[in-house]
Amino acid sequence: MNQRARLDPVPIPFIDVAAQRRRLGRSVDEAIARVLGHCQFILGPEVRALEAELAAFCGARHAVTCASGTDALVLALMAQEIGPGDAVICPSFTFTATAEVVALVGATPVFADVEEASFNLDPESLQRACAAARELGLRPRAVIPVDLFGQPADHDRIASIAAAQELFVLDDAAQAFGATYKNRRLGTLAPATATSFFPAKPLGCYGDGGAVLTDDEELAQVMRSLRVHGEGRGKYDCVRIGINGRLDTIQAAVLMEKLKIFPEEILARERIARRYSAGLVDVATVPRLAQGSTSVWAQYTIRLAPGRRDALAAALKSQGIPTAIHYPTPLHRQQPYQRFPIAAGGAPVSERLAEEVISLPMHAYLDAMTQDRIIAAVRRALGR
Repeated sequence: MNQRARLDPVPIPFIDVAAQRRRLGRSVDEAIARVLGHCQFILGPEVRALEAELAAFCGARHAVTCASGTDALVLALMAQEIGPGDAVICPSFTFTATAEVVALVGATPVFADVEEASFNLDPESLQRACAAARELGLRPRAVIPVDLFGQPADHDRIASIAAAQELFVLDDAAQAFGATYKNRRLGTLAPATATSFFPAKPLGCYGDGGAVLTDDEELAQVMRSLRVHGEGRGKYDCVRIGINGRLDTIQAAVLMEKLKIFPEEILARERIARRYSAGLVDVATVPRLAQGSTSVWAQYTIRLAPGRRDALAAALKSQGIPTAIHYPTPLHRQQPYQRFPIAAGGAPVSERLAEEVISLPMHAYLDAMTQDRIIAAVRRALGR
């Protein structure tokens, strides 16, 4: 071994899916083997069992699984018959899927700004976005708050405004399934809550997957039809135009095993987030949880003074520590979305955050020694 190989730092994974795989051991292999044994690969018994367990976990009456978190959003919008001429309010500081689904169903995304502290939808900007939509002759029909990075949005204020504006609330909890808001788990705070089981999510499968949580039985029935090409009483009875949005049985089997340890992983994420904040509070702007909320910490994202982020990312990379930027460009600045409306006053907070945020490695299996290495490297790079 040459001297350089000895000196190169051991790379740290940004999200260590393999560590969880080692903990689960043979249980996932055995769950998959059971599916291989019965060969019901689409909407098999594990899918129905998972839906019951997901609903019980968050306290919702119904869980409708589907092929991805994006499909979850699409199914809910389609079930509400939202389309051309309708406006759907979305925060600008989020992943593209939140607005993408609105355009896919033929409606118009109207962008709102986010709050400085939580990075989540600003209720005041939501009201201005509704006004902007009406000025353009659009019908405000829905709002999609995002529980960004694992922390719930301000659901009480959003629900109040939505009721006054006659908006359907579709909660985008793709990053936050398992979090709580005023002692209630996400999944019961809105008429429909969409989540994602992408492998990097706090509860992730071994491919793509998603679900919609709701207490509305009729809505659940319509979405179950929509996810299978709009079927009615049988495979060849079509009662509406739908999509192919079914969850594979193997992914359901994997998720059932992961759900067994999910509460412990949430506690581990909370502990790791607290250690990060204690170690970095004097060198960066660390995340702040709203009173009465918990987070599942899909990302641990700090803010730096403008112009300092690139140097930090480069310094950490040289030491084998990965970082990510969630998100470098607000949606209203992205090329496909520049033609869509935005609330009066624009989205200045979203634009500031896009220049200042940087995410550090975060997962339930980040041990204290490795985390201390990350914290020390960040402090050195920032001169503290």
